[in-house]
Amino acid sequence: QVQFVESGGGLVQPGGSLRLTCVASENIFTLFNMAWYRQAPGKERELVAQVTHDNRVTYPDSMKGRFAISRDNAKNTVYLQMNSLKPEDTAVYYCNGKNYRSNYKAWGPGTQVTVSS
Repeated sequence: QVQFVESGGGLVQPGGSLRLTCVASENIFTLFNMAWYRQAPGKERELVAQVTHDNRVTYPDSMKGRFAISRDNAKNTVYLQMNSLKPEDTAVYYCNGKNYRSNYKAWGPGTQVTVSS
């Protein structure tokens, strides 16, 4: 089964930027609708951005403006560019993939993002 692994998290100062990366283990990545979620301590997991297998991008209203999702099918990779980061963006960020044909879905283990001075 396809697995996902995130990277790129870390400690960043307020106002800074980070780019998260999620790599799929198999080339059938092109069949997957991909999304980034985040979960802050004591809060529910929330959607940050999503991109379909055919490259349609959507964001919840609360996430528009500072986050950008993109995918590179040749590298089995989806990215999340995060700009103008705020302390409230501190969370574990998870990659999620769902095969639009089989409905198989999987989560990555997550990567910690901490925004602090």
